[in-house]
Amino acid sequence: MIRLLCVGKMKDKALQSLASEYVRRISAFSRVEVFEVKDEPNTHTEREAEMVRIKDSEAERVLAKLRDQDLVILLDLGGKMWDSEQFSQKLDSWQQKAGRKGGDLVFVIAGSLGPGTSLLRRADERWKLSDLTFTHLLTRVLILEQIYRGFMILHGRTYHK
Repeated sequence: MIRLLCVGKMKDKALQSLASEYVRRISAFSRVEVFEVKDEPNTHTEREAEMVRIKDSEAERVLAKLRDQDLVILLDLGGKMWDSEQFSQKLDSWQQKAGRKGGDLVFVIAGSLGPGTSLLRRADERWKLSDLTFTHLLTRVLILEQIYRGFMILHGRTYHK
């Protein structure tokens, strides 16, 4: 199974509709679920200690939803980037590895301030979606679309072109 674990709620109905459409499409290839954990208010983020507290608090909420056997792919600006064909191969490899471990393949979108240290340590791999900056809500849709595209490539379908 593939899980997308997100810090914060989806507040945009149009993006939620689009995300739901990609979940529906992905379900032809794999079970997929989207989960949300509460985000922290970003007050006093000019203080380093407050930023660390917020990131750590959100990380703990995410970690509470993970199992030891899950394979965790963290969306992170310090991660690796792949083109669509490379990503499709990674997706296939990750799914196989998660299956051998008896867990799920879990993509994690941390909070707006980034991932806490404990979440960085837990990640099996870190994925940088782009050099561009996207909202967290749009990132959800982009990840789901890329997962769908990856399956289409793996199955030789024409969606990719």
